[in-house]
Amino acid sequence: MRQAKGETMSVNHAQRVDLEVVADLIPAQSRVLDVGSGDGLLLELLQATKQVDGRGMELSQRGVNECVARGLSVIQGDADKDLEFYPDKGFDFVVLSQTLQATRNPKLVLDELLRIGKHAIVSFPNFGHWRVRLSLFLDGRMPVTKDLPYSWYDTPNIHFCTIRDFVNLCDELGATVEKATALDANGQKIGLSMPWWFWNFFGQQAVFLLKR
Repeated sequence: MRQAKGETMSVNHAQRVDLEVVADLIPAQSRVLDVGSGDGLLLELLQATKQVDGRGMELSQRGVNECVARGLSVIQGDADKDLEFYPDKGFDFVVLSQTLQATRNPKLVLDELLRIGKHAIVSFPNFGHWRVRLSLFLDGRMPVTKDLPYSWYDTPNIHFCTIRDFVNLCDELGATVEKATALDANGQKIGLSMPWWFWNFFGQQAVFLLKR
């Protein structure tokens, strides 16, 4: 059921905690492209709370069907191949939420996000989190966590990165970090005054607002 304009809508605790962080970064009535829309939760949240002009791209047909069932404008497409068809600065914000690590060419995809949007928002699980390091060190096995729930043999994630890795990639692409948020294992924000190494060690996931 769609909410009336001006009402608030919170992401259910069973849903991903990064979605509200992403939504908070986007002003009302912005033009938004959500790349890797999944089941459409983020676009639905943005349309309900921010009245955005939202569009989406999703690789799986099942995801597209779920988005359309929610009344969202989402098409089937591959971020690795189909972003080139979007015009320069065609959107105020382009969002890639928990999808970068599943792309075949993350550098190219991020470069395209920065071209298409006046701003890009990227969220991803941090492979540098202390639980991941501890699992590798003590067990000698690829970690399975709340944010990395797959075993090594069936994971869609093919390019893991740490927060530091992502910051370095932004530097390579000439992207400016306008705002960044790291979330701990409980979904709580880590203090902005903390250095990158602290975020890299204790942040279970991160959300970056970028521009170029």
